[in-house]
Amino acid sequence: MQAEAGEVRCQGRALSRNQLDWLRGWVAEHPHWSRKRLSRELCEQWDWRNGRGQIKDFAARALLEKLEVRGLLVLPPLQSQRSHPRPKVNLPATIDWSTESICSPLSALGPLQWILPAAGSPEARRFAAYVRSYHYLGLRLVGEKMQYLVRDQQGRDLACLLFGAPAWRTNARDQFLGWDQNQRAAGLHYLTNQTRYLILPWVKVAGLASALLLKVCRRLSQDWQVKYGHPIYLVETFVEVGRFAGTCYQAANWLRVGQTRGRGRQGPNSLAPIEPIKDVYLHPLTGRFRQYLLASP
Repeated sequence: MQAEAGEVRCQGRALSRNQLDWLRGWVAEHPHWSRKRLSRELCEQWDWRNGRGQIKDFAARALLEKLEVRGLLVLPPLQSQRSHPRPKVNLPATIDWSTESICSPLSALGPLQWILPAAGSPEARRFAAYVRSYHYLGLRLVGEKMQYLVRDQQGRDLACLLFGAPAWRTNARDQFLGWDQNQRAAGLHYLTNQTRYLILPWVKVAGLASALLLKVCRRLSQDWQVKYGHPIYLVETFVEVGRFAGTCYQAANWLRVGQTRGRGRQGPNSLAPIEPIKDVYLHPLTGRFRQYLLASP
């Protein structure tokens, strides 16, 4: 965030001094509201919505918390969740899916079924169970996201792909794009991060991983447009060095543009935990991605 001529820019929004003064007073008037409620009410106050008319409460929450970190307002303390525990995800108590080996040639599996699991559906529960059981990072779902459960023509589950919010700042990506801070704040909305990619461990099909990457990139932007009312122009992912070689991304023509510095996905904050070094891969979804992402905010 950077202040210029009495203006503060944060989370893709330019706030005048009058707006910031109002925001401080408005937050102070509701000391007993949760941060979640403040975020939702702020969206209503400012009519802050995505292309489908849904309130952008996650973006509003991020805005408030970033302003607090910079000492520009004071939020109420985080509320204890003990009186309102988070509902438990309804996962199978035991493995209730087949783990019989799938070793068919790739050509014998199609046509593949691409399922977008609806919230609360059996497919969503199975997707969550797979990722929690077999992905080394587990499952985390926050903000705008796209989930795919891929099956073969016989209905056998093959893979899970999850896309979510991009990193706020990563030097390798930002240098590749050549955008400034304001362009990044305005354009980050059109990026997504492939946060999880799981080929189920009993699926041993040569070429499947790269083939799925090619196919998902052909449909991802349109699926995002339908769900959230805006397209995606660029996909990123982070491949942990020493754990994975990134072979499937290379085979699917993703671009390795550098490495992270081990400071976490939100940037070089001194409080961020040290993380493993990761290769940064990007895949444009349109040849005009730079034109769209570098447009003046």
